[in-house]
Amino acid sequence: MRLLSMLTTAALTLGAGIATAEIKIQGAGATFPAPLYFRWVAEYNKLKPDVKIDYQSIGSGGGIKAFTDKTVEFGASDAPMSKKELAGAGGGENIVELPVTAGAVVPAYNLPGVTQEVKFTGDVLAEIFMGKVSKWNDPKLTAINAGVNLPDLAITPAWRTDGSGTTFVFTSYLATQSDAYKENVGMGKSVKWPLGQGGKGNEGVAAIVRDTVGSLGYIEVNYADQNKITYGPVKNKDGKFVKANATAISKAGEGAVASMKGSSLTADIWNQPGDESYPIAAFTYILLYKDMKAAKSAEQAQGLVDFLWWATHDGQKISTEMGYAPLAPAVQKKVEEALKGLSHSGKTLSPAAK
Repeated sequence: MRLLSMLTTAALTLGAGIATAEIKIQGAGATFPAPLYFRWVAEYNKLKPDVKIDYQSIGSGGGIKAFTDKTVEFGASDAPMSKKELAGAGGGENIVELPVTAGAVVPAYNLPGVTQEVKFTGDVLAEIFMGKVSKWNDPKLTAINAGVNLPDLAITPAWRTDGSGTTFVFTSYLATQSDAYKENVGMGKSVKWPLGQGGKGNEGVAAIVRDTVGSLGYIEVNYADQNKITYGPVKNKDGKFVKANATAISKAGEGAVASMKGSSLTADIWNQPGDESYPIAAFTYILLYKDMKAAKSAEQAQGLVDFLWWATHDGQKISTEMGYAPLAPAVQKKVEEALKGLSHSGKTLSPAAK
């Protein structure tokens, strides 16, 4: 009887251990949405303590490489994967690029004593980052900032040194504003800037702007807010100066659904029309294999799918709280379809839609 009791206790203990076994999920990539992802992970862990998600903010380029190398269960990028990158990961038909929120890149600056907001236009930003506008009191800046006492101070452009989706968004926008910029600097996750100071990640550029008087850098709006760095409104396609906020970012993404086809749910939302649209806006993406072969087990794959379902539904309220833009209902429906189409080792995964 004693032996039977011991065996029963051991079996129950083992069963309990199995029931509460931790599911560990690793992701890496974009710094642009990292503050939101960290918050999502913390909130989801309160609901599912056995699901441990570790997200490394290493930049979009690093995220795509880690995803392709299958050293993480999911990658994250602000820039859609290129044809070459898709081919290296086994072909676009095997990949899901899932928009999970939208954000904004802002022109953040350090001008002590200037209390009024400094406005920007796309062509002037392009000239600043090409070195053609080098002083804060240049006539091209003063012309769009009537009544603002801009100082006779050199502008120090601040930019990303790593492969970055934030750089991809910012440079793609500038290329729509200036042919000279497009021809001489170009667009991509990494470009050769002609002057200024570089930092790694949104964190690095935010640090340069915060610590360098006269600097102007491009960073994700949440990093500017977190670091209490000033940023200005930007003139949009309809000629209105708009400052980045959740509503203005959402307005930019409203017309994106028509271009979302197949499993790569990607769309460019910078320089969109509309009086209220913020012009340097973008979706940010989670990268997954349709058959989630990067996951080591079906339980791990299911845990990730359930988390992503929660993030793109209940988690969207947190997006708004943190200055990101929630997915529009039509985009959310596309995301639902993509999540329902995932599998592991050929077996379809069903999201826990709660």
